[in-house]
Amino acid sequence: MNHNHPQTPRSFGEREIDIPVKEKAFTENRHQLHDGLGFGQYMVAGSIAGMVEHMAMFPVDTLKTRMQVLASAGGSIHSALSTAFTSIMKSEGLLGLYKGIGAMGLGAGPAHAAYFAIYEFCKEQFGGNQAGHHPVAHGAAGVLATVASDAVFTPMDVVKQRLQLRNSPYGGVTDCIQKMVREEGIGAFYASYRTTVVMNAPFTAVHFATYEAVKKVLMDMPVGRASEEKLIVHVAAGGAAGALAGAVTTPLDVVKTRLQCQGVNGAERFSSSSIGNALQKIVAKEGPGALLKGLKPRVLFHTPAAAISWSTYEAGKKFLQHFNDSQVN
Repeated sequence: MNHNHPQTPRSFGEREIDIPVKEKAFTENRHQLHDGLGFGQYMVAGSIAGMVEHMAMFPVDTLKTRMQVLASAGGSIHSALSTAFTSIMKSEGLLGLYKGIGAMGLGAGPAHAAYFAIYEFCKEQFGGNQAGHHPVAHGAAGVLATVASDAVFTPMDVVKQRLQLRNSPYGGVTDCIQKMVREEGIGAFYASYRTTVVMNAPFTAVHFATYEAVKKVLMDMPVGRASEEKLIVHVAAGGAAGALAGAVTTPLDVVKTRLQCQGVNGAERFSSSSIGNALQKIVAKEGPGALLKGLKPRVLFHTPAAAISWSTYEAGKKFLQHFNDSQVN
């Protein structure tokens, strides 16, 4: 062994590598190392992934919001996805599909930075990077990640959905924030937080567990082994995870949308942020079918959105890994 450069073993995903002592100082400066990246670098990759995902799929998100809100309160007067889309294009033009995108931009970046960074950290701590399949570790890491992420994103999500409504009474992001603070108080920004967490916890658990499972299956196939983690693997795994998770949690998403838009354009107000109370009122007034409003656009959103997000995230990780290697060398 070269005594000038003794070797120190270091975990690298599921492999063991040797890091020379002269490189150890560089790696020790990172908070946590998984896949060769630090905590902050996961935040960068996650932030970019979130921005790309939500910006690309924003028109579908607008359709979902409109279809989940009663027509009398600014929702869509059409129940068919294609008809709702045509109606917006005719009456509001292309820009009608992008109302509230500014709020999305302000919220998605920071929220996804927290989302992916915490997920990677917890996955490592829970043993999710060890050899074999660990759906519980992946799911638990995902749940903790979404609780933190939702705390960051929920206020801007409320603003976004209110701006997405037909004939929204707000002139923009700033106007919406000011009026909400003045008329409803700070608490209005978090009226749906409990519902969001209850919805996103199972959503994220299903999403991450499905993603990791499908990715593992695909990685064991020739297409996956050909170039370690090919784009098609992340697109397929992310798409499958998004579709399943999105469909399962649609009823809670309807409740979340109603809570976030309550009082706007005469929309019904709820006596509390209780999920049970909201569910009972919606079913009593509109029937159980109301809880599946927006199912098609939600699945249509989350299937490509998850694929876009995961493929962008993995590409960002790969870029940062190469950057780290170049700094060492």
